[in-house]
Amino acid sequence: MEKVARGSLLGIEHLEAAEIAGILKLARQMDTRKPRPLLRGKRILLLFYEASTRTRSSFEIAAQSLGAATTLVLSSGSSIEKGESLLDTVYTLRAVGADLIVIRHPNAGAPQFIATHLDIPVINAGDGMHEHPTQALLDAYTILRHKKTITGLNVAIVGDIYHSRVARSAVQLLSKLRAKITLCGPPEFLPEVATTLAPGLQISRTVEDAIRGADVVMVLRVQKERLAGMNVSLDDYITRYQVTLPRLRLAKKDAIIMHPGPIIRGLELTWEVADCRQSVIVEEVRNGVPVRMAVLTRALGGRR
Repeated sequence: MEKVARGSLLGIEHLEAAEIAGILKLARQMDTRKPRPLLRGKRILLLFYEASTRTRSSFEIAAQSLGAATTLVLSSGSSIEKGESLLDTVYTLRAVGADLIVIRHPNAGAPQFIATHLDIPVINAGDGMHEHPTQALLDAYTILRHKKTITGLNVAIVGDIYHSRVARSAVQLLSKLRAKITLCGPPEFLPEVATTLAPGLQISRTVEDAIRGADVVMVLRVQKERLAGMNVSLDDYITRYQVTLPRLRLAKKDAIIMHPGPIIRGLELTWEVADCRQSVIVEEVRNGVPVRMAVLTRALGGRR
């Protein structure tokens, strides 16, 4: 990995288990509604080339809760729309005083690319089909609010594995913390190369086998246009892979159901599953704030 500014978070792949544990521990300290002006005077730029509700608002609230000033730059209505290159855009943002850049970009590797050209930390808020590291961290944080440890847990991940940056980061993180992971989805969304994401992954062709005995069931977003593009029938997906209450009952009684959002109710999971007592989907969104507070504090060296 090329040299980047200390505190950058570009993916889970290069984090050690101890570093992950450190971020999660710091997030627990941040998990209060009281402001913590640890980053007062810092300027954080949110550079979003893709639409986002949860991630963007979560980073904004996290930064402002730490006392930092935030500026949002969208691809529409900026010089990006006029054809300005990514590198020229970030050079401009650094020149006007950015202390840290949070970037979401449709191209895999974009955060890594700009990080090697800047002297300030860069946080990856999702890049193409590559990674979404803060989502994986907040998911781990959410799990640990319900389970004593991640080590040894049976985690079923169901849906479009192939296109999911959430899945890639989750698999990396959960594997580092020694969870047992089973992937499930249509063959078109679950190529055999998925097993190269981390050692010890299991592949299940039926959602029933994947969920049976699971401690955690993570449902991924499935886009209708991708189903059509991969010649997967919508009705067939719902029949074979939708997470329903009868299927969820195959998991352990204290299993939790997760989803990174946005949810398409009636496709990936039923309304009853999304709102059942085992669902922690709304909690995941809430937990994004303390986790991203921890990531920003780690990046800019704020005092605890």
